[in-house]
Amino acid sequence: MFKIIKGEIDLDKLIKYVSDPRAGAITTFLGVTREDSEGRKVLYLDYDAYQEMAEKKMEEIGDEIKGKWKICKIAIIHRVGRLKVGEGSVAIVVSTPHRKEGFQSCKYAIDRIKEIAPIWKKEVWKGGEEWKGGKGGN
Repeated sequence: MFKIIKGEIDLDKLIKYVSDPRAGAITTFLGVTREDSEGRKVLYLDYDAYQEMAEKKMEEIGDEIKGKWKICKIAIIHRVGRLKVGEGSVAIVVSTPHRKEGFQSCKYAIDRIKEIAPIWKKEVWKGGEEWKGGKGGN
């Protein structure tokens, strides 16, 4: 499952999706909006994405992960729209036979999303705003 969504991220649903009898671990990563960025108090974030391409890139990342580690199932979800402080923006959930592969694959996935997925975020704080992200996005 590789999706761009507009609503809240449902981790329980994602955990059920990746559940597998071969798995000894289900590892989750949830990126959330923090209130401080470079000494400024963030009011909210606005995320935007080229949905079709972003989902394709997230699926490519999933394939890369399956080529590097023994993965049972994987889900990557990224939210777009306005997010308040504390709300989840990206979830990566993997089931693996052992925990090590789960932790490694989650870290790899978030790093690759930031590198290649066309997803962008705008940080808004009192008195200003700024689009953040590198070549790929957030």
